[in-house]
Amino acid sequence: MAERGNFELNWQPSFDELGKSLIDTTFVVVDLETTGGSPSECSITEIGAVKVRGGEVIGEFQTLVNPGGPIPPFITVLTGITDAMVLTAPPIGEAFFSLLEFIGSPEETILVAHNAPFDIGFLRASAQRLSIAWPKYQVVDTARITRYVVTRDEVRDFKLGTLAAFFGATTNPEHRALADARATVDVLHGVIERLGSFGVTTLEDLRGFTNRVTEAQRRKRHFAEGLPNSPGVYIFRDLSGEALYIGTTRNLRSRVKTYFTSAETRKRIHDMIALADRVEVIETPTIIEAEIRELRLIASNRPRFNRRSRFQEKAIWIRMTDEPYPRLTQVRGATTLNDEVTWSGPFNGRDEAQQAIEALYESFPIRQCKPRITLTSMKSASACALLDLGKCGAPCIGLQSFDSYKSISEELHFAMLHDSRSILETLHKRMSELALKERFEEAAEIRNRLGAYIRGSARGERIRSFTKVRELVLANKLSAQGDIEVIELILIRFGRLAASLVTKIESNDQTKIRDAIDALKAVGEVVIDIGTILPASSHEEVETLLRYAERDSVALLEIDGEWTRSVFGAGHARSSLEKLKIISEQARYKEDFANSFERSRQR
Repeated sequence: MAERGNFELNWQPSFDELGKSLIDTTFVVVDLETTGGSPSECSITEIGAVKVRGGEVIGEFQTLVNPGGPIPPFITVLTGITDAMVLTAPPIGEAFFSLLEFIGSPEETILVAHNAPFDIGFLRASAQRLSIAWPKYQVVDTARITRYVVTRDEVRDFKLGTLAAFFGATTNPEHRALADARATVDVLHGVIERLGSFGVTTLEDLRGFTNRVTEAQRRKRHFAEGLPNSPGVYIFRDLSGEALYIGTTRNLRSRVKTYFTSAETRKRIHDMIALADRVEVIETPTIIEAEIRELRLIASNRPRFNRRSRFQEKAIWIRMTDEPYPRLTQVRGATTLNDEVTWSGPFNGRDEAQQAIEALYESFPIRQCKPRITLTSMKSASACALLDLGKCGAPCIGLQSFDSYKSISEELHFAMLHDSRSILETLHKRMSELALKERFEEAAEIRNRLGAYIRGSARGERIRSFTKVRELVLANKLSAQGDIEVIELILIRFGRLAASLVTKIESNDQTKIRDAIDALKAVGEVVIDIGTILPASSHEEVETLLRYAERDSVALLEIDGEWTRSVFGAGHARSSLEKLKIISEQARYKEDFANSFERSRQR
């Protein structure tokens, strides 16, 4: 299983190897299959390795490994490795020493893996369990190095399958160790060929290429000098003072310094640094205040190199129109939404919002046409196919009375804002009917619509409940030394951060806690409720504060107002959504297995 984990490039070169030609270097490409993703909790089920030098394969190694326990079913579906296949396979102790013998000494061999932290992490964990020292191999991670030589215009991602197809690998990766190792060999050779155009011909060149620092980074390292070691927001600005990039951190000095080291590999950040003229910082007493200030600054400045939160006001919501025969529609922003309006959201884009609307169409026979219905329009209108399908009472031509349609729209209003059970029951029943008829694609579409509705409505329910609270005081204990505790206090008004502070208090000193709360309220921003669902902030700010408030370490000290949610609202439906995710994952693994089987049959 090669396509996992983060990527890294570790080197421990000797003096003899500095300047060693890549064509004379022995590489051993390794890939593992495992029972899961955690080296500390899971085991290896298969090892594959290919030894190459000068572009030629000089040896291969493959073995199944008895993991000492059952293989999870979804792993079996993904890889095709069953408990029966590994029953007589050698344990990791035997397989591990055979692999080390095949690899050879660290002085003569370079290890290669795709997403090396995963594979090397499992090998290190195995060495630790066997009480032996892991040899100090140099490691090349093809997942990382390809990001330097292949652009996003050429590939959609840097997964092994994508890169193998791009470089024309002779073996297709199929979640089996030796096949994936062979595919990685072809990727490695493609990378080395491209590196030649950069003048990279030796191991020393390769290390310098992947750890390079741009000229702009070297010249502007002084930007980090003199910065405080406190939480806050940092802003990169150009010569004209325009904000290029805004970020937040617990330690301003340490974080800004990383932008001028080889650890920073993002091309857009390199481009940003080339344009930057200075770095400005805003110190904050707490990290949560820094995060909120970052959101507000990004929304107001819209720096070109920030990718998220630039257009918070353009989030997509759905609502019922305000007319005698209301219909569902998408709207941008929530400035006009309040509890008198039937609404839900925000959603992750127009497509998901439309899926949520279609879920509601499945549950309630409301009209889907756009024209406003009047007595005059009824005379010239004609009914659509929804009338024959029983999905609309055709109020457009007067077949459905105002009172009849109003009762349906009121049921929809109640379901969207208070009780989602009718929506869940209707769509679950429809999915079951389609599945029994083996119309699985249609059932999957209903599932997707329901999932979209639940996600957006659950977000809206959380936002609605939080922004109604006039005032909240939250406390989070940061540290303690003896009887002295360091506590951060957060003041939230109508879903907006009004103030924060950090104070030292003796344990259970209620007087000092009271004084700190009074001081917090005195300096807190005055927030006015203007009657909309987001009276004073963006949905991203509200959700950031909600995540903070729901931490186990955070305590609620004071509340002015009610912080409540509907018992059977969208949050109630989340368990159904989790079930849908499990079903979806099972279906995906079955599809992967079916495709793999079909490829094997064709070969």
